[in-house]
Amino acid sequence: MDPSFSSIISPIAPPISPVFSATPTFSPELQVGSQKHHMDQNRKLLMALIAASSALGAIIFFMICFWIYHKKRLQKSDLDSSHSSGGVKGIALGPVMCKFNSLKSTYSSKKTTSVCLMEYKTLESATNNFQESEILGEGGFGCVYKAKLEDNLYVAVKKLEGGTQDAIKEFETEVELLSQIQHPNIISLLGYCIHGDTRLLVYELMQNGSLESQLHGPSRGSALTWHHRMKIALDAARALEYLHEHCNPPVIHRDLKSSNILLDSNFNAKLSDFGLAVLGGAQNKNNIKLSGTLGYVAPEYLLDGKLTDKSDVYAFGVVLLELLLGRRPVEKLAPAQCQSIVTWAMPQLTDRSKLPNIVDPVIKDTMDLKHLYQVAAVAVLCVQPEPSYRPLITDVLHSLIPLVPVELGGTFRVTTQRVLAP
Repeated sequence: MDPSFSSIISPIAPPISPVFSATPTFSPELQVGSQKHHMDQNRKLLMALIAASSALGAIIFFMICFWIYHKKRLQKSDLDSSHSSGGVKGIALGPVMCKFNSLKSTYSSKKTTSVCLMEYKTLESATNNFQESEILGEGGFGCVYKAKLEDNLYVAVKKLEGGTQDAIKEFETEVELLSQIQHPNIISLLGYCIHGDTRLLVYELMQNGSLESQLHGPSRGSALTWHHRMKIALDAARALEYLHEHCNPPVIHRDLKSSNILLDSNFNAKLSDFGLAVLGGAQNKNNIKLSGTLGYVAPEYLLDGKLTDKSDVYAFGVVLLELLLGRRPVEKLAPAQCQSIVTWAMPQLTDRSKLPNIVDPVIKDTMDLKHLYQVAAVAVLCVQPEPSYRPLITDVLHSLIPLVPVELGGTFRVTTQRVLAP
């Protein structure tokens, strides 16, 4: 070999070291095959994990479905057994009905009421099988009976027949509201019962019946003195003030009238019948069916369907006129002609010379004339055609407190010797 040529290539191609020569060589085919083998193992492991997760998820899903199915069967079994026996005594109301779930326990600032399902047979026996002799009164959907429970506890049982949609709705509203609210001037609901199409409500017994029966019944108001009439008005105002100002959300009674103001043995008044009540605050309740009693319905609600707390204030004004004048809210002048107490009395209420002459003869000349004028002024404001002109029930309440004797819950101190008891 040419030495010059040898000297040229020697730096480029040095001798192969023994170490390097001992190192095995790798073919491309072997390396690719190894990678595929690892990928197959990873894929198999991933598929195994997915299959295990799916199986575990399916097991959990079927367990949840079985639990829900089992729970529903238990609830249905409990409900069917309670209805078949007329109700189970002592069961709380909450799990059975929750239509008005927006009602809060704040309605009762001190404690919640205890309203229980009651057995139909118990109420049937307590009313002597709903005999006519036990009837206390009659309403739009049924009669109210006097009933005697254990330990000589007397109660009033309202029996709603027929099971119409309106009756069921009013029943549910009554139970839900009265189970959430509590006030000295609102009737206490003690229990209820569902028996087929018949629904029953159990209340505390009010011994002197309704204000309507006292004013327009056989006694013609003779049991009610001026002071007790003012006490009844004050009690009703306190009940409304509680509903409008202290309930959250506010409650509009929507059916305030003398027949729904009940009197106990001491002529303390309590507001009853909350079947038409609505939760409110809204200025318009156009989606609510027009309901109420002729003579008490506010003109804006009757004509335009506008329902507010001022609708209750109007009805209160009509009740105040009944107490003052002893007349019914609507009286027939002829077979096809009626006149409302508001239309008849308004021109005379604002005339101090005429006012004493239209007062109920039973209480005429038994009150301070200043008090008479003040009550008439309050009534006139309450029945104003324009709702914005009517006072809030809170203002009405504060106007009546000074007119009621201290002995009856007001602040008026009687200086003359008058008989306060009826």
